[in-house]
Amino acid sequence: MSDKIFIDTNIRLYALIEFDRCLEKHHKAKQCIAAMENIIISTQVVNEVCVNLLRKGNKDMPYIAQFILDFTAAYQTVAQITEDLITASTIRANYHVSFWDSLMIASALRADCHILLSEDMQDGLHIYNSLRIHNPLN
Repeated sequence: MSDKIFIDTNIRLYALIEFDRCLEKHHKAKQCIAAMENIIISTQVVNEVCVNLLRKGNKDMPYIAQFILDFTAAYQTVAQITEDLITASTIRANYHVSFWDSLMIASALRADCHILLSEDMQDGLHIYNSLRIHNPLN
């Protein structure tokens, strides 16, 4: 069985939306996601992707509603809980990452992921020696 992989919002957005200035990232993100098994997302990722699809992708609410159903059916989705907020606070203090990134990291840790794919976080950073941040778009 392969490792559980947590996907950050930005990786999923690059795979979904083709921007002229980011075509290479679009293709890399699509290939990366297509090649992965055991992808995990959190409700935070779902929310952030939907907000960006509305704002940047010019999608309407019926599209968003269907997207949520399809997205959460395709990937294991973990709901954030109070424990994640507490863990995120410690992660912020220990690793100097943003509030939103630390919350995503906390969800990935609770889901027992070993890799978190993100363009925004520090590539190669190890969190508690159990989760590694990796930027697949380099």
